[in-house]
Amino acid sequence: MAKDKKAGSSGFSRRDFIRGSAAGALSTGLISSTVAEGAQGGAAVQVLGPGPVPVTLLVNGKSHRLQLEPRVTLLDALRNQLDLTGSKKVCDRGTCGACTVLMDGKPVYACAVLAIEAQGKKIETIESLGTPEKLHPIQTAFIEHDATQCGFCTPGFVVASKAFLDRNPNPTRAQIEKGLGGNLCRCGTYAGIRAALLAVNARKGGTNA
Repeated sequence: MAKDKKAGSSGFSRRDFIRGSAAGALSTGLISSTVAEGAQGGAAVQVLGPGPVPVTLLVNGKSHRLQLEPRVTLLDALRNQLDLTGSKKVCDRGTCGACTVLMDGKPVYACAVLAIEAQGKKIETIESLGTPEKLHPIQTAFIEHDATQCGFCTPGFVVASKAFLDRNPNPTRAQIEKGLGGNLCRCGTYAGIRAALLAVNARKGGTNA
């Protein structure tokens, strides 16, 4: 088959665009019809909002009963309702990682999760990892290896680092680089961050480098 002459330098042609748009439209139609069929079949649908509704969050080992609009993100609930401001609101688009928290042990962007969806999950924020008097080993390593500049991205990196080391306790430098790929630092402290995690590994008796 001859190559579409309308294709640009990226190799993505007008034909590809039309084909993708058609597939998207079909998928949307199927989803819509499935929802409609479920409604017609008498399935009970609970409508929440737009006003505040009861939401219970388990954060850092404590249960919190809140009244939140369903549209409120977990990040805004943590910062504005629970005064846990360690998770930073930066991009608010689920791309920079400054708001990273642990949900059932897995790192998530708190700005990309609705608070109402986080119910029943075990949520851990940077505030649960250490105190000024007794820092977490990762926090200590960040300080020793100058892994911060402005420090705004640091809480997200520390939380993401904990999740990474929990599942890969003896990583190589290349694995650290890939494992923390979901967090961004505009100050460019990546070298210090990787050195910090290698130091934590070495203190535990790890051998990778």
